[in-house]
This record gives sequence, C-alpha cells and structure tokens, in this order.
Amino acid sequence: MKVLIVGGAGREHALAWKIGCSPEVTEVICAPGNGGIAEHARCVPVRAEDVDGLVALAVREKVDLVVVGPEAPLVAGIVDKLEAKGIRAFGPSAAAARLEGSKWFAKEFMRRHGVPTARFSVHTELGSALADIDKRSGPCVIKTDGLAGGKGVIVCRSPFEARQAVREMVGERVFGEAGSRVIVEDFLEGEEASVLALCDGEHFTTLIAAQDHKAAYEGDTGPNTGGMGAYAPAPVVTPELGREIEEQVIRPTVEGMAAEGTPFKGVLYAGLMIGKQGLRVLEYNVRFGDPECQPLMFMLKSDLAPVLRDAAAGSLPAAPLEWHDGASLCVVLVAGGYPGPYEKGTPISGLDAIRQDDTLRVFHAGTRVLPTGELVTAGGRVLDVTARGSDVHEAARAAYQAAGTISWSGMRMRRDIGHRAL
Repeated sequence: MKVLIVGGAGREHALAWKIGCSPEVTEVICAPGNGGIAEHARCVPVRAEDVDGLVALAVREKVDLVVVGPEAPLVAGIVDKLEAKGIRAFGPSAAAARLEGSKWFAKEFMRRHGVPTARFSVHTELGSALADIDKRSGPCVIKTDGLAGGKGVIVCRSPFEARQAVREMVGERVFGEAGSRVIVEDFLEGEEASVLALCDGEHFTTLIAAQDHKAAYEGDTGPNTGGMGAYAPAPVVTPELGREIEEQVIRPTVEGMAAEGTPFKGVLYAGLMIGKQGLRVLEYNVRFGDPECQPLMFMLKSDLAPVLRDAAAGSLPAAPLEWHDGASLCVVLVAGGYPGPYEKGTPISGLDAIRQDDTLRVFHAGTRVLPTGELVTAGGRVLDVTARGSDVHEAARAAYQAAGTISWSGMRMRRDIGHRAL
C-alpha cells in the first residue's frame, strides 16, 4: 500500500512514523513534509493548502490511500476531489468538515441532536454582540466562526475583555473572514480532555483520551497556542465517563451526520469540558489533534494503516484497537516569542545526542534542513519530544530529560506538561 500524508507538522511526522511501521505499507509520501519527516517518507514540495496540486500528486503517484493531517484542505473539499478521481482518502467530505470549519454550524448541529454543549448566541453584527455581552456579568468565551489556526477562541474574564475581543474579531477583522460571524458562549469551568474516534460514516471506534495544554505558560496561563504539549491517557476520563462520552457525544454525532445526508468518515475529535456542570462539548475537530496525535501514536499498539484504509472504504474493523500499557507524554519546544512573532532559520543543536527508539522520539513540527545539512527552525512550534513510560510521571521524566539536551537561541517550553495527572 502506497500512502500519501498531507501536511508538514508534528502530527504528520507522528503519522508518517506510525504508518511507515506497517508491514502493509510499501512507501510513504508526505506533502510538503519537513526536516524530520524526510527520515520516514519521501517529501514532495506541495503545500497542504494546494488542494488541486495534492490531487494531481496523488493521481500521478497512484497512491492507494491519502491521509489528510490539517483541517484547511479538508474544509476546502480535498476528500471530495480525491474520491472523484477514484482515490481513497481518510477524512471527511467538505460538508462533514463543517463540524470544524464553522463553529456556528457545529453549535447548531449539537443543539439539533442533543449533544451537550455550552449555552451560546451567534452574531454577524458588532452591535448585537456587544448588546449580548452587556447582559452578562461573569466570564464568557468569544469564538470566531471560521478557521483561525487554533487561535480564534478567547476566554474573557470580564465584559471589558469580551467587548475588546468582539471588536477585534468583527470590527477590525484581525482573523479575516473567519471572524465575520462570532459565537458568544458561557464560560465553563472544569478539566478539559480530548476524545478522538475513527469513523467510517456509520460505525466508530474511540481512542484513549488525551489532554492538551493550549496556554503558552506554566499553570495554564497566557495566550492560547496551537498546543504546548499533551499526554495520554487522561485520568479524568474514567472508563465510566468514556462510555458516557461515546453515548452522549460520539454516537449522536455520527448518527446525526448520517441522518442529515453527510456521513462522517475520518477522525472525529471532541474537545470536552468535564466539570460540575457535567459533560460538555467545547468544539469539534475533524482530524487528529496536534500535539495529541503524538502521544496517541506512541501508545497505539495496533497497525494503524489498514484501519484507516478500511475506515475510508466504509468498513471500519470491528476488532478494538490495542494499546500499550502505561502513558505517553509530549513536550513541545517552541521558538522565542511564540505564539507572537518569532524568528526562523535558527540552528538547532543537541538532537544527535538523543537515542530515539520505540519509547522516545522527537517529532519535527517546524524544521528545515539547509543545503549544507544543518537543521534550523522553520516555525513557532519546532520539535515535539515524545516519550512513553510506566505512568505519566515516568513519561514526563523521560521527555523532559531528552528535551534538556536540545537547544537553539530563544528556545522555550512549558515545564508542567501533564501537571493535572501528576
């Protein structure tokens, strides 16, 4: 089986590594890839946003399966175009990808199908959004309707912060057209968790729960980022709660999408808040999370490639997935200044000193290899140091020990990944 992976971040590196381990896979191609993915796949310089170029690549290479990493090409309809060419793709259609592409659509879908979520209102005019905020006294959350690279969600602790957020989104369009419609919703307290399910349009199988750390700084403070680290499994999701999530969130979503004529194939990601108000869905994503994918791939014992192929064909295997014992944890090393402005092209040192194996691996998120062979930074999130251990404590110890050998000018990391479990 020849597999094309779309994307070039840490998630795609983890997928390339895991899929490449399959005895059924003869070659892995990645577009565009990065400095680390080239160790596991043949990288082709086609951007993840170039849907037509990716379809042409898949046709030219005669691939058997396309696995789409990021959300933008899914929302743009890459799966529809691939299937029109007779190429099997793991991911949702453009219509099904609206669960992530439009938070307004997702919230209305949850309301229609009884999926628990926070109370919300939707606004396209600045005046109506400000009027809604004026009726509130406590904290609230302001979200862009469209895709904003994981940064279109602002938790506002006061009406002043909320008014400022909607003025930036609707009035100043700091997120472009993504902020032409905004959602104002109740702030929920509790502990977040991510539960992902592989779906074939009718059936699903859930992965072990993970927990991401979005905030830039220790103690879950500072601005939101694309993710500073993650670990799995998340102890907050007990076996009993896991069954509740399947019956209250995953099943009604899969069945609801099928009933509305847009069956969901691919990864259904439910971002959850678990607190005194009970179980609530914060958001849907329609692909593997990043960096949740990294510890999940490290924990997965089953061969992933045939499962994705069969799910894309509408026949998800009935056998449950097998998992390693213990836990896995990922620490993201970021460029100085991230999530704000940061420098690129900074030389990275220390990687050669790390012994990578099935219990420790460094996935590349934003790197580039110069013609001289030197590895340099090429993004805000640069490297994902991922380890597996007997528990979260041991996984964290191994990940941070390895991360301590890596350096570049301005490198930063959170030092408390997994703190809720620890």
